[in-house]
Amino acid sequence: MAAKGFNRIIIIITTISAAIMELLDTTIVNVALNQMAGSLGATIEDVAWVVTSYAIANVIIIPMTGFLAEYFGRKTYYLASMIIFTIASYFCGASEGLWELVFWRFIQGVGGGALLSTSQSILFDAFEPKDRPIASGLFGMGIVLGPTLGPTLGGLIVDNLTWSDIFYVNLPIGVLASILTILFIEKKEGEGTRKKQIQIDYLGIFLLTAGIGSLQFILEKGESEDWFDSHLIILFTAVAVVGLVSFVVWELYTEHPVVNLKVLKHRTLALTLIFTFVSGIGLFTSVFVYPVLVQRINGFTSTMTGLSLMFPTLIAIPMFPIIGKQMAKGARPVPFIVVGFLLFIAFGIWAGTLSGDANMWDFFPAHLLRVLGISMLQLPLINQAVAGLKPQEYPTGISLNNMVRQLGGATGIAIANNYVTNRVAQHRSDLMSNMTSENPLFMERLNGLTNTMASRTGEFFSATQMAYRQMEGMVMKQAYLLAYLDTFRIVSLFFIVIFPLIFLLRTPKKSQEEAQKAALAAADSH
Repeated sequence: MAAKGFNRIIIIITTISAAIMELLDTTIVNVALNQMAGSLGATIEDVAWVVTSYAIANVIIIPMTGFLAEYFGRKTYYLASMIIFTIASYFCGASEGLWELVFWRFIQGVGGGALLSTSQSILFDAFEPKDRPIASGLFGMGIVLGPTLGPTLGGLIVDNLTWSDIFYVNLPIGVLASILTILFIEKKEGEGTRKKQIQIDYLGIFLLTAGIGSLQFILEKGESEDWFDSHLIILFTAVAVVGLVSFVVWELYTEHPVVNLKVLKHRTLALTLIFTFVSGIGLFTSVFVYPVLVQRINGFTSTMTGLSLMFPTLIAIPMFPIIGKQMAKGARPVPFIVVGFLLFIAFGIWAGTLSGDANMWDFFPAHLLRVLGISMLQLPLINQAVAGLKPQEYPTGISLNNMVRQLGGATGIAIANNYVTNRVAQHRSDLMSNMTSENPLFMERLNGLTNTMASRTGEFFSATQMAYRQMEGMVMKQAYLLAYLDTFRIVSLFFIVIFPLIFLLRTPKKSQEEAQKAALAAADSH
């Protein structure tokens, strides 16, 4: 039954604040990676695990959310997830070592994975069916504002407090939302009463966790471990292959799968998941690489970094409800997907041309292309994923779509880390090849630096050594700049490579009523 008056207001505040809290944590840490690396004595490449561990947990838990909510009861599962998220946030902030922080970020991701879809489901039940477009609009704004506010809020906290406080900010919100959930959110009739009838797919859960976790370890550590020269990488490769293949086979043949992979027999869904995977690479990799680039090379503060991401996103916010209305009216998703891909390709190419002297407004056009691309891809890809599915298959199709997007993001960040490491070494080698006595430009620069140092210290020999070290620092800075710019181009390359597959997409014609059901399912299973 729909809620009324004060109760409805409380439910709106509770569900939207919980969703925003979860979404904030997907991006809030990106602007603090440099500070975390320095504080924890780790490299940027290792600190990336703080981002990817959260994403991996989301990948594992998202497809199981519907099952877990049915088994434990939606309210119980929602409350438990919120409490887990809040407690893990405290321990993230209290962590004194990198791997301790990574562990608690994973636990935080397990709790956070349920908050989006369950929050929206509870919010929708607070409205009559005819008023649910209002609920969808309210929640949609939260979905957009969460990731937008993350880098900005994170920047303000890091610049004025410490990186630990980006996790502590969740505590009062989590505690208040938990109390309001207990007091004001009612259980649905029959909720959580079918435990005895539900069979838990323990083997499926284990195989999914082992396969995804091992795959991510390979992607993250392969470069530093010399890939298959390492017995550890060989071991995890075997676990990943056996785990994922066994998971697919088991889920296709078991009577009660935790993830119903049989829906992949629909060609449109299977093909759409490829596009969703690449869109996840673009979405997550771009907002991971950019903060590291501008803070390490361009000298941005964390606050400047957050603001430079926020302004273009705020401009693009109106696109989300406009596209949502078009989808509900039965508009074909494919044209939106084509435009979204072209915008992302343009973003990667443009961002790959920027310099180490660029200011936040120089990056503005590229980011505007990125967020417009996101707006053109998010909801249309979900609608394309369920095209051809039966209404009862919508939740499974959408859960798979969301899982694959998160997996694409985690994979993209790992690829970016390895690619940057490789490209830095290559660019350094190329630049150092020009630092010879036969190069007049190099000698002119070296002599100038040496004379400057000698005038300050009065010792020519030590001044020469200091000049060489300064030149080495300049070379490394330029090598990192070129490597990060290459990474933006690689993002474009992913989109370019699969772009021709768009012409294989087919969208069965839906009535307006069917389109509205699909749009509602897409919103309800975000």
